[in-house]
Parts: sequence; structure tokens; C-alpha cells
Amino acid sequence: MKPIILKSIITCPKCRFQKEETMPDNACQFFYECENCKTILKPRQGDCCVFCSYGSIICPVSTKK
Repeated sequence: MKPIILKSIITCPKCRFQKEETMPDNACQFFYECENCKTILKPRQGDCCVFCSYGSIICPVSTKK
């Protein structure tokens, strides 16, 4: 069994700012505020959370594995 990775680099689609964040391991995160430009990110259609849409690693609860 693969270890669960909880660190993901989230990239803002507006300003391209990147930050490593810890993902929740038991729920999807629906909103994320970019630290740089203050844009509120929401999941793209078909994604369960902002990490699936904008993260370097999809969230551990995603069914897109």
C-alpha cells in the first residue's frame, strides 16, 4: 500500500503564486484563498476539491486515482 501524501503545492491560476499546503486526509477542501492576490479558488467542474484542480498532488479522498 502506498503512503498517503498530504503535502501538495497549490498554484493560483490568476497570479501563478505557489505555496505548499497540507491537505485534509478525511474531507475535500472546496475553497482556498491565494495568499498573494487574495483570489478565492474553487474546484473546477468534475473535481472534488481545490487540490485536485490546482495542486501538484490530488487529494487523498479523490476518486480520480
